[in-house]
Amino acid sequence: MEMMQENNKSNGTKEELIRVENLYKYFPVHGGVFQRVIAWVKAVEDVSFFIYKGETLGLVGESGCGKTTVGRAMLRLVEPTKGSIKFEGTDLLNLKGREMKAMRRNMQIIFQDPYASLDPRVPIGESIAEGLKIHNIGTAKDRFDIVQEMLCKVGMEDYHARRYPHEFSGGQRQRIGIARALALRPKFIIADEPVSALDVSIQAQVLNILKDLQKDFGLTYLFVAHNLSVVEHISDRVAVMYLGKIVELASREDLYREPLHPYTKALMSAIPIPDPTITRDRIILQGDVPSPLNPPLGCRFHPRCAVAIDRCKVDEPVFEEILPGHSCACWIAK
Repeated sequence: MEMMQENNKSNGTKEELIRVENLYKYFPVHGGVFQRVIAWVKAVEDVSFFIYKGETLGLVGESGCGKTTVGRAMLRLVEPTKGSIKFEGTDLLNLKGREMKAMRRNMQIIFQDPYASLDPRVPIGESIAEGLKIHNIGTAKDRFDIVQEMLCKVGMEDYHARRYPHEFSGGQRQRIGIARALALRPKFIIADEPVSALDVSIQAQVLNILKDLQKDFGLTYLFVAHNLSVVEHISDRVAVMYLGKIVELASREDLYREPLHPYTKALMSAIPIPDPTITRDRIILQGDVPSPLNPPLGCRFHPRCAVAIDRCKVDEPVFEEILPGHSCACWIAK
């Protein structure tokens, strides 16, 4: 935490919106005749970071690394096992009932699968207005006007409000998901892989919409993804996760110019270069990702790391600042 506080002082002109400290999320595994808890899936362990107002923090990693769980735990869509999540100084884990309901107006999520998150029996205008009804915002006419405004903001037409989800393409449905997240005028939005299921041309449109909306509404994003090219395009800072832990965090420029962690270097080597005359040395990781049921001792990446030393197999590296504004959990990088 001292490292995070020092970073804050060095960026004195910026103000924190949300801070996550020592976040854990374990899922029980049941078995036996009486379905007792026999083990725990350690999805997220000791994750800490903060996000400044108006910035985009990219959260990247392989499928199953825990990045979506971090986002859902921040909104308490899944209850964290322990930790602290402070939004403008208020710890969300201490809020209950009406207090938490009121706080939810400030925080929204854009889901990865827009079709699964929309009720197929309800016109999309009603889906967008649902949050407004729950929070008793305005009259029916006011809510209708807000729905039309949000549809316009994401590049859709007024008459689309009367149509059903199956009448739209994947890109249009994702725009609807963005409009729904915007309807309550939140300060913070978690974008959970919002473009991973879309064509490349549509991805660019959705990303540009998100960037334009961030300027118009002063939004703060946590952008969850596994596509490093997409993250580079939209993020201000980037955090890299592996098997439930953040292993590296830095500004976009520093991370893509000089990654420190061997896992980050392997991810970077897989980014396609849009020039056939340029080649890049590819780092091929050996073996599979260990199970979060029984993560390895020491550094969790050491079974797949080509440069691991004996200490990596025994001692877990401390996540700390290696270069100004550039933090990493690796004994080799220190």
